[in-house]
Amino acid sequence: MKKVMLVDDEIVIRENIRESIDWERAGLIYCGDASDGETALPLIEKWNPDILITDIKMPFMDGLELSSIVRRRMPHMKIVILSGHDEFHYARSALRIGVEEYILKPIGAADLMQVLQSVCLKIDRENREKSAGAYTKDKLLADLCGGLVTTAEAAEAAASLGLPLLSRFYAAAVWDLRFPEPAADADAELLRRADAEIEARGRQLDGVLGYRRSRAEIVWIVTGDSCGEVELTLERLQQSILPELENALPCPVTVGIGSVQDRLQGIHASFMEAEEDRNWKRLTRMNELALREAAGIGSHEAAPLDRPKFVEFLKIGRPAGADGFIRGFAEGLRAIDWKSSLYGYYLMNDITLETLRAAKETFRPAELTEAAVGALQDKIRDIRSWEDAVRYLTLLAERFWEWRALASDKYGELIAAVKEFIHERYADDRLSLQDAAERVRVSPGHLSKVFSQETGQTFIEYLTQTRIRKAMELLQTTRDKTYEVAYRVGYNDAHYFSNLFKKMTGMTAREYRRQGAADVKAPEGDADATGGQVS
Repeated sequence: MKKVMLVDDEIVIRENIRESIDWERAGLIYCGDASDGETALPLIEKWNPDILITDIKMPFMDGLELSSIVRRRMPHMKIVILSGHDEFHYARSALRIGVEEYILKPIGAADLMQVLQSVCLKIDRENREKSAGAYTKDKLLADLCGGLVTTAEAAEAAASLGLPLLSRFYAAAVWDLRFPEPAADADAELLRRADAEIEARGRQLDGVLGYRRSRAEIVWIVTGDSCGEVELTLERLQQSILPELENALPCPVTVGIGSVQDRLQGIHASFMEAEEDRNWKRLTRMNELALREAAGIGSHEAAPLDRPKFVEFLKIGRPAGADGFIRGFAEGLRAIDWKSSLYGYYLMNDITLETLRAAKETFRPAELTEAAVGALQDKIRDIRSWEDAVRYLTLLAERFWEWRALASDKYGELIAAVKEFIHERYADDRLSLQDAAERVRVSPGHLSKVFSQETGQTFIEYLTQTRIRKAMELLQTTRDKTYEVAYRVGYNDAHYFSNLFKKMTGMTAREYRRQGAADVKAPEGDADATGGQVS
């Protein structure tokens, strides 16, 4: 809100201006007033208003003198001159000083408000230009990842930089390069080489913007016109570009991937997920390398355990079948000498990390911390026989199922909150998955996955079902025209609504109204969060 101060020697004018405008409703703050320039100066320094309105003819210090001093001391302040003297030399002097507006008394409240709104727009425009001018490409992308810039500011800065930032969908990827610690010159050369290699790969892809976040990190923001386009780029990044960089650079390379987001502000959430994914992959890699080295195992030697099979059993299996499955699964471990070889420990650690990664991606358990991982690895070190290994795998399965049960309870509350939100806001034609995610404070990608898993429907399918059910009710209980019903349930396009209604109910809205609800099935789906049908 912009602050406004008034200086005029006529008390009637001060009171009239002060009382005739609803300052708060206009988005302004009325700081106060003064009767002449000399009295006003200390108050101006104290209040630091954005806009100064001053009469031109006053005792002690007139408006031109005051404006000249303010212009020198506080060049950012906008000055509006009021004058009852329709003489050119006053206007010329005021314009020479650099005032924003020169207006003649008397002035009505509406006219004054129009002037103030014009000045406010100029202040906003200058602030945006100043903000945009302060941005470099790297700072803008870093602030987007950090959630420190608004959509309007980012769009303005991107335009001033000529950066193709605005898109339909976004995702973040974090490259992690663990360089050795050589001499400074060699280190600088390796950094330049890494930058060149990663930049060259980025140019091979459409819609990739990157910046170096630190010595070990380079961040990409991937943009695209569709979710599938961004996902395809991320898949190519992991399947082909990552192996190329691993071969081209003399250092370990890891990449963390965030979820696809449908708003510019979602880049922050995707970046946080990418960092988390990167950290998890680094932990897996470090443990794998350390244990392979300790066991004397070649980097390409295959483990005899089918890890995906184990994880798949955990996702869909039940405790009742655990003993038989785990014993059969662990048959390949019988030949291992647990007392003299570290190979078995490597295998158990490897399958543990695979299991924990699956739990993290699927359930996001709060208990899954570095300390929890360390506790499981301590138990691996206690394994001394095949039976110990079976018991450990059983413990790992039980832990996974505990997280699954907790997630089920947690997601029940989450899904209920999302459904309630849909029932409240279905009439909003701009309602999106992003809005629901913000309501329940999770990322859109995570919400999309959980909602589909728990309900068997996508967010859009459930929203559409809710809207059509409400439309059916309105068609039976009101005399609203079809286009009015469409608007009331969130569709601005009546033609699109009519086609959708027929597709989901088997008849047009007019046929449904004429035939009645008794002969028509409502769209299939579950009840609302409170147990009743959507109303």
